[in-house]
Amino acid sequence: MIAVLIGLIVALVVTFVGTPVVTSIITKLHYGQYIRQDGPQSHQVKRGTPTMGGVVINLAIVLGWLASALYRNITLGTPFSANAMLVLFVMVSMGVLGFIDDFAKVAKKQNEGLSIHGKLIGQIAFATIYAVLSLTLQAPDGKVSAHSGITFIERPFINFESFGAVVSTILFVIWVNFLLAAWTNATNLTDGLDGLASGSSMVAFLGFAIIGMWQSYHQIPQMNSHAYTVQDPQDLTIIALCAVAACFGFLWYNSNPATIFMGDTGSLALGGLFAALSIATHTEVLAVLLGGLFVWETVSDVIQIFSFKVFHKRVFKMAPIHHHYELKGWTENKVVVRFWMIEMVCVIAALVIFYLDWVIRSGL
Repeated sequence: MIAVLIGLIVALVVTFVGTPVVTSIITKLHYGQYIRQDGPQSHQVKRGTPTMGGVVINLAIVLGWLASALYRNITLGTPFSANAMLVLFVMVSMGVLGFIDDFAKVAKKQNEGLSIHGKLIGQIAFATIYAVLSLTLQAPDGKVSAHSGITFIERPFINFESFGAVVSTILFVIWVNFLLAAWTNATNLTDGLDGLASGSSMVAFLGFAIIGMWQSYHQIPQMNSHAYTVQDPQDLTIIALCAVAACFGFLWYNSNPATIFMGDTGSLALGGLFAALSIATHTEVLAVLLGGLFVWETVSDVIQIFSFKVFHKRVFKMAPIHHHYELKGWTENKVVVRFWMIEMVCVIAALVIFYLDWVIRSGL
């Protein structure tokens, strides 16, 4: 419990103290956000708001987990978790891509940053490295980070290993690439209103923290209850809680009217972390419900594009769907708070399903 509190406190302090410092530096460098011209006109007043605030979020999560891991290593002799470092590698690497994208935007003085091909190449490279290592790096107890397959909760319902070692690895690499691309883009699309992505991410990562904590207490079968094969779930819990604390602290400055935006530096990193935690906790399909709001935002964008290209008609006034409700007359704060509520419902539903799965597997 002390290790968990250390991680939470460090992440929270880093965010609360670091965000104003980063805001001041970015303001002096004139690295302000460029607003898309085809978006709601009410957003044009946000032009010039400091961006790249995701740097603080990433730093807070890494330092929070590191402080906790150091405490456990010094006091208990607990080795540093390879699984946790893999998950953080995904977050940081996606954050680096986002930072390059944000920097390109301010350098070009427009809302178009890193090219799609450049971003895609980076994502594929980092996702492939993570996928291979998650299948090969073993913990002292012999567990690996991921199952080679598509997992709903705990065990793959589509197992790639039946196709042989080489093919299963290739299929898993493709699956991980899809997950990372999907969740980073989903989080990026959701980051369109003050506090929407940071608040929704806070709720989503709280769900992962509860799942990780439950898994950490059920590593060994007791009284015929189901035991999980997740590697180092306590570390995953701490990372998720550090993400909750980081998003909470950032939200203090990112709530409407925002004094700083997380930018792609934050949205891609948080999306990457969400994807990696879903793989590491063996809840890849359950995560669709756990991050239901992000899925809803993405689906609305896909529907809009498909409808316009095929039927030359728009289903929504504007996509992603948060802009649709803005143009319907909802205030920005109303949209954000109600979307947070939707994400809370999604997380609660996911946790209920997760618990029922444990009950069924345990035969209780």
